[in-house]
Amino acid sequence: MKQVSHKIMSFIMAIVVLFSTMSFAVSMHYCGDNLVETAMFHKAKGCGMEMEKPSTEDCKVIKKNCCSDKQFMVDGQDELQLQVDVISFEQQVFLASYIYSYINLFEGLENNVSSYGEYKPLLANRLIFKLDETYLI
Repeated sequence: MKQVSHKIMSFIMAIVVLFSTMSFAVSMHYCGDNLVETAMFHKAKGCGMEMEKPSTEDCKVIKKNCCSDKQFMVDGQDELQLQVDVISFEQQVFLASYIYSYINLFEGLENNVSSYGEYKPLLANRLIFKLDETYLI
């Protein structure tokens, strides 16, 4: 049991390290004030209503594009702290209480304790289920 829980904890810690060091980008495409598309890890395709640039430079009339793209980045950690040099008293108390509660979480009871042991069974002199039965003749 403890070996299985150790493997599960190792897997959880690997997932935590993976997601804390992972960086990603979220790209959003708006048409006017409406969000049309959201994409992660690549640029949003758009709605197809983007305005093309005029082919001639003589054209002085420029209309504002109604579409806009926004992008934000979520940066993960660049460096991992592999050693713990100084642990404060509060961190020591937290770690000790966490380890104590985790170890005692999976311990079973040595004896099966039954709460019915103190009660005596009913003295039934008749079969009670036979009193409620009906028969079609």
